[in-house]
Amino acid sequence: MARWPWMTLVFLLAGEAFAQTPPKFEYAKPEAVKEVEWKATAQAGLILTSGNSRSTALSASANLSRKAGKDKFSLEAAGAYTRSDVLVAVDLDANGSIGPTEIERQDIQTAKNWLLKLRYDRFFTEHDSAYLAARLGADELAGKQLAGGGQIGYSRLLYKSEMHELAAEVGYDFTYESYVADADALAIHSARLFLGYGAKLSEVTDVLLNVETLLNLNAEDTPTGEVGAFGDTRVISKAALTTKLISRIDLRIGATLRFDDSPAPRPPFAIPFDAGFVPLADSIDLTAEAVLIVHVL
Repeated sequence: MARWPWMTLVFLLAGEAFAQTPPKFEYAKPEAVKEVEWKATAQAGLILTSGNSRSTALSASANLSRKAGKDKFSLEAAGAYTRSDVLVAVDLDANGSIGPTEIERQDIQTAKNWLLKLRYDRFFTEHDSAYLAARLGADELAGKQLAGGGQIGYSRLLYKSEMHELAAEVGYDFTYESYVADADALAIHSARLFLGYGAKLSEVTDVLLNVETLLNLNAEDTPTGEVGAFGDTRVISKAALTTKLISRIDLRIGATLRFDDSPAPRPPFAIPFDAGFVPLADSIDLTAEAVLIVHVL
């Protein structure tokens, strides 16, 4: 076996470890435009290794928006896929040691998720607007074969200065989740609370912080038993620092924390679980990123 991988290819236009829409300040400002204004950004990453370490990692995301007068439409898309081929020792003869025929390679999938989100904002004043959003995605490693839904609500710009902005949103969220495991799908009705903060540190550097909280209003018949109202709280918190490197290219360093008080059941293994045993996915997912962002439009 070669000591070094025979091939390592790393291409990074702007990669992410997990699929997610870039952390950003969600409040859309009603800037006056006389013509239709389009904006688009894209980022993608690919990592291939072979030899001792064998893995494939792909990620990509894109954002597109159209603004005209008091109306704004935005579309976000993201996805990630990671697969690793790892060495595993299997003591087939149960003698307490590993022989030359007891080392195997196993193909393991460590990320497979995607997300599409469409949002419409209608501005009434400089500080007030309404929003309507729809989303569809999946995260198989977190046990969710399909997750979709919609949101509707009211946005308010609470404070604005040359350096700082603070906005809040309240509304309703509907979420539908079907699972990789053999379990009934759930329909979740929730109250939505959102708070977003943006700061301009310099002409080329911004800081963004936001947190979204979903509080379920209905009881849920989950695979591990009934969960009452407010027993399935979900929180998504994002932070990012973005600075311009050159024209049309930015560097973003950020993190996303996701919390689910009633996570999905874990996907099944090749060997079935014991009768009555329903292991759940972790309640907390944390993702850190350092990406390059290309402004297409």
